[in-house]
Amino acid sequence: METKKLEVFEKIVELSSLTKAAEELGLTQSGVSHILAGLEEELGFPLLRRSRVGTRLTPEGERLMPFIRETVRAQERLDQTAADLRGLAAGTVRVATFTSVAVHWLPGMMQEFQALYPKVDFRLFNGDYHDVDRWLTDGSADVGFVTLPTSLKCECVPLKEDRLLAVLPKGHPLAAEEICRVRDVAREPFISLLETSDDDARRALEAAEVKPNVRFTTKDDYAIIAMVEQGLGVSIMPELLLQGHRNGIAARPLDPPASRMLALAVPAGDRAGPATRRFAEFVREWVEKNARSGETEDR
Repeated sequence: METKKLEVFEKIVELSSLTKAAEELGLTQSGVSHILAGLEEELGFPLLRRSRVGTRLTPEGERLMPFIRETVRAQERLDQTAADLRGLAAGTVRVATFTSVAVHWLPGMMQEFQALYPKVDFRLFNGDYHDVDRWLTDGSADVGFVTLPTSLKCECVPLKEDRLLAVLPKGHPLAAEEICRVRDVAREPFISLLETSDDDARRALEAAEVKPNVRFTTKDDYAIIAMVEQGLGVSIMPELLLQGHRNGIAARPLDPPASRMLALAVPAGDRAGPATRRFAEFVREWVEKNARSGETEDR
């Protein structure tokens, strides 16, 4: 079975569309359909069901998907290792991340890394903490930014402790304080992330043994900042996320203090190819050099 067929199939599943897969792979839609049909004929059963809303895996496709992903990754590791033995760093590194890292760290990281290793390409998967865990678990991503502690069965490289801050509208009474008590923040109309994404604020609130007065809930970090700017409520957010978004808000340290530990998760053992390993080491060095504590001012 040709690995190329499996790569095409994985792309169809990722995008839930033969048309989008064809566009991203630089193939015709008929060509992608032909590859899919050939793969299903070779296996002896259908892998996908198609409808007006897209494609979804059949039960047989669901069972095979982990093996297909691993086969594709094994081929990529082989290609990366062969390039490494020739003195080249080449391949594709799939990076799972969440908003603050995607916006404030990754552009600089990738620019510097590609200046050193121009034959290494990147594919980014951006979501919340839950999404990142899922992408690392199912093999969609080669490496991912996470917060510690984590239940993932990966090698985790601690990168930086990132403070959690009270996020308040400009002119809010609590903004007059040097430090905000978590219990005072919790009494205000509170803007929260969805339950799958609100690990940071929940940890700060639980440490203070208080429950927030949640008035609004969203999955979008920057939607929270915009809502705070409009005076709709307050929130608790990581310091890294607030870089460059301070005009209409005030950010204050918390009492008791709270933070998150940012880390990079890399598959254990030989499941990470040379390009992935090289990028992981580069990330650690980049953070040490660039991501100093206190990157945003309290006032």
